[in-house]
Amino acid sequence: MLAKYQELLAPIHSFLGCETPQSWVEEAKKPENLRIILTDHLICELKAAQSAMYLIRRYAVDEQSGEALLQWLKPYEDFTYRQVGDWQALADHNKLNKSIIPKSSVPYGQDLIDKMVLLIKEELHHFYQVLEIMQECGIDYDKITSSRYAKGLLRHVRTYEPQALIDKLICGAYIEARSCERFAMLAPHVDTRLGEFYISLLRSEARHYQDYLTLASALAGEDISERIAFFGEVEAELIASPDEDFKFHSGAPVAA
Repeated sequence: MLAKYQELLAPIHSFLGCETPQSWVEEAKKPENLRIILTDHLICELKAAQSAMYLIRRYAVDEQSGEALLQWLKPYEDFTYRQVGDWQALADHNKLNKSIIPKSSVPYGQDLIDKMVLLIKEELHHFYQVLEIMQECGIDYDKITSSRYAKGLLRHVRTYEPQALIDKLICGAYIEARSCERFAMLAPHVDTRLGEFYISLLRSEARHYQDYLTLASALAGEDISERIAFFGEVEAELIASPDEDFKFHSGAPVAA
């Protein structure tokens, strides 16, 4: 099944600065680590939606539209961070109940909104799908700590605009691309239900990373290949270097 998606994976492998270490795959396929993989994947889906929402609120819309975005994600955040609410009720919340209008002063606003709203819808749908699989596997949701990965990327974001936004979009591209690569790595080593789910995510995740890069390039209005390469080196170091905290985006596991 994975073979037919190699066309999608080829540009992702070219984009990423390194492959996932085999030691991470060996650790990830252990049955006792399924809980941490699924739980961290679940949280990653929500964080991806939150990151997209932040970009819209920070750069593209007024306060009223921003509030509508906050209310859209609130039930998911309540469940994940405060463990409030029934997970099955989240299926009724995956839609935005208000039109989001870009600021007239932001020339890239509509494109940012269009791409990020679609991404949020998909990430929240994936969040619910992961919860369904966790229930099927008898895994109750419980909070876990974040890995070093996203923070390790974002600490290099510049502090002035529009360079800060460009850097955040590039970081988003790497996070989405790495997720796609790890789904492909994991798919052959899990049961059929989970493997098919991971393969189904490849197409949307592949488009997500390209959307981030397209937005970054359009906003910059100039060649940003050097900045992309810089974050590629940072990302590869986070993935290839030893990491004591095993998570979905963690580095090479350190032997106990």
